[in-house]
Amino acid sequence: MSVTQCTAATEGETPRKAIDIARLSQGWLAEGRRIALATVVDTWGSSPVPLGGQMAIADGETFQGSVSGGCVENEVILAGLEAISSGKPQLLEFGVSNETAWGSGLPCGGTIKVFVERLTPEADSKFVSRLVEARETREPLVAWRQLDTGERRLFEAGDNAPAEVLERFRSGHSGIEEIAGERVFLHAVVPPPRIFIIGATHSAQTLASLAPLVGIDVTVIDPREAYAASPRFRGSKVLGAWPQDVLPKLGLDEYSAVVALSHVAHIDDEALKLAARSACRYVGALGSTRNHAKRRERLAAAGLTQAQIDRINSPIGLDIGARTPEEIALSILAQIVLTYRGPRRQ
Repeated sequence: MSVTQCTAATEGETPRKAIDIARLSQGWLAEGRRIALATVVDTWGSSPVPLGGQMAIADGETFQGSVSGGCVENEVILAGLEAISSGKPQLLEFGVSNETAWGSGLPCGGTIKVFVERLTPEADSKFVSRLVEARETREPLVAWRQLDTGERRLFEAGDNAPAEVLERFRSGHSGIEEIAGERVFLHAVVPPPRIFIIGATHSAQTLASLAPLVGIDVTVIDPREAYAASPRFRGSKVLGAWPQDVLPKLGLDEYSAVVALSHVAHIDDEALKLAARSACRYVGALGSTRNHAKRRERLAAAGLTQAQIDRINSPIGLDIGARTPEEIALSILAQIVLTYRGPRRQ
């Protein structure tokens, strides 16, 4: 393990589109290359790259991705080349002082730990291809890396796995754990969160603008042609269709949220029936307490159980005293983020 001081990347820079390291690695392995994969496995203090951030190295001039926003990449590349040659994994530690951090625009110093391992076409092509396949089908996986030996394992949802692995599925967070005397990095390779907004309303417009700022993708669904064609939703996917026709095709997995904002019963109810019966993480519906009581009666008459109806957050959003459409959108997004980041509601 080595310790070095680095110059951290500046906060506030416009983020570039993330490089698909898994697919890139898959391609390089298919070409018969031996490569190195560097993964951020632990951070403390300021870190430009989050846990799970990766960099792939094919040779001294061919590499992609980042583990530090540029401040320690040279040393990681050298460690990667050594791993390609020797086959031995390394756990590197890099530190940044408060003085260096302040000069680079970060609030404080910190450390990052980077695990560097070799991947070969013979031993690892199936491992990497499985990661790519799971991401494309929104299937959650947890990748196990033994930090001393480099042993790799993949856990799928439903596997008989240690409690620490199951918690990574639930939270979507990666981290180092001590399991049965072994130090392992559990990499939560889970689908990115997304919101299906039902109803292309004013609040929906603001919510669709805010959600991507915290890394949540948005799809707006509204069967009303005039609403669905609205130019107010630039940059967001808008579907002019009934929710019951498109939601089953899009899939409501546990990393999805459904927000009913049309305020039209026969539009919102169809989406809520599907959402409340699904595994989706969050279900919310706009409306007063009186309106929601009527909605509960309609959904019960449609065959939903009490437990399923109780999953619906209404009045929607955190209670921040929201009044305007913009404030309502903010309160909804805050509640969704809390649902993803906090303990899962049963």
